[in-house]
Amino acid sequence: MSDPLLEVCEVTKRFPGVQALTRVSLTLNKGEVLALIGENGAGKSTLMKILAGVQQPDEGKIKLDGKPIDIPTCRAANEVGIALIHQELNLSDNLDVGANIFLGREPLKFGLIDRARIFTESKKVLERVGLNVSPDTIVNTLSIGHQQMVEIAKALSMNARVLIMDEPTSSLSSGESEALFKVVKDLRSKGVSIIYISHRMGEVIELADRVTVLRDGHNAGHLAKADINHENMVRLMVGRDLSKFYARTQHKPGDVVLEAKNLRTPAWPRHALNFSVRSGEIVGFAGLIGAGRTEVLRVLFGVDIAAGGSVVVGGELLTLNSPIDAINAGIALVPEDRKQQGLVLEMAVKQNVSLAGLSRNRISGAFLNFNKEREDSKEMIGKMKIKTPSAEQVVQFLSGGNQQKVVIGKWLALKPKVLLLDEPTRGIDIGAKQEIYKLMEELAAQGVAIIFVSSEMEEVLGMSDRTLVMHEGRITGELQRSELSEEAIMHLATGHSKAVMAHA
Repeated sequence: MSDPLLEVCEVTKRFPGVQALTRVSLTLNKGEVLALIGENGAGKSTLMKILAGVQQPDEGKIKLDGKPIDIPTCRAANEVGIALIHQELNLSDNLDVGANIFLGREPLKFGLIDRARIFTESKKVLERVGLNVSPDTIVNTLSIGHQQMVEIAKALSMNARVLIMDEPTSSLSSGESEALFKVVKDLRSKGVSIIYISHRMGEVIELADRVTVLRDGHNAGHLAKADINHENMVRLMVGRDLSKFYARTQHKPGDVVLEAKNLRTPAWPRHALNFSVRSGEIVGFAGLIGAGRTEVLRVLFGVDIAAGGSVVVGGELLTLNSPIDAINAGIALVPEDRKQQGLVLEMAVKQNVSLAGLSRNRISGAFLNFNKEREDSKEMIGKMKIKTPSAEQVVQFLSGGNQQKVVIGKWLALKPKVLLLDEPTRGIDIGAKQEIYKLMEELAAQGVAIIFVSSEMEEVLGMSDRTLVMHEGRITGELQRSELSEEAIMHLATGHSKAVMAHA
């Protein structure tokens, strides 16, 4: 093998009270996809920020083409050919594609921005990533997947030799993810080196030439192409074998807690939905992206007003005109996007945990009950195993998995009858996933009725007592646990009925 393009040599990074990295090393070869994996808090983001010039190492060095380099700023990183594509896209969505690609380094002609050159050069890099849009298209009219491609095109326009991709598919549909995979493979074939960070093991298996694993800020191991499999990666990430990843115990569900009768969502008003969930039952909603699953949860929680039909909880017909109505009926929703819809990132853990109960727990009319806030946050930090220095910690500085635990804890503090989970493990590490699965099992054992939406097939198969499968706003079938298989779910998710499947 040729000499490495990029080398990280025993890099250490400390923050007040935290040792983020300890003598971490990795190598990246030319035209290689190196997957960097590890649990939340393992040090992946810190290492990538050092490579991108956002932060400086306390010890160690970085080499490019065998020569030590300093990367004091993001601009310095770009100048040597290193580009970081963040999980949260960094685009100005009110500008067009070309303006975004050349933002801050616009070519000039006679002292004015050379729009013609921007258009021509942008078109070239857009073609390179396979994105068939005009450079004068406004970014906010593009899908998230296409915006991701614009970010990659922007990096390539700076002649990036090293692309760092941080959870690039976390917000993409399966089709958009496949398109991204093709771009990654094409860039690799053209000599671009890629550091690929993902919690999705299937993606790593498909794309990676090698894997480097971090655990608690240390190197935990490396895997060659032939050794990359789910079991080896999990073992290195968590330091143990997760033989019972989905901890399900068979128990008989109780009475029906929630029943939807001829429910019609605003997104799919022509399709009437009928389903129920019992006490102590975990019901999964499966389907392809855009099938209408999230829309069902939004109606059940009163975010969207139903176009027809009814919802009954505990034998009482509900009027769901707002989330307050749902909360008062004992329904809680953990939304798909925790940062936008589930948390106030600038507030402390204890304030986020107490948010949903402010009205219920108030004293003397409009005064906040600070004692109850402290009690609830202390209970949930312990129950949810939230890794935080204290209840006063600002939520935005927690890892993704711990942020998700705060969202769930906020609702558990209200002791709901029905818990709605929309993609509950999206963007969190394998250890935090297992903790959430265990929590779901514990809540079901306590009699909570759980409905969860997931795009991860293994999750649906592992956690569901029953699975309802949707296609284009319709429920195409219901599968009991004994009937669950990837083939059965995909058959229904692509629009076939269960009756057809039975005779297939």
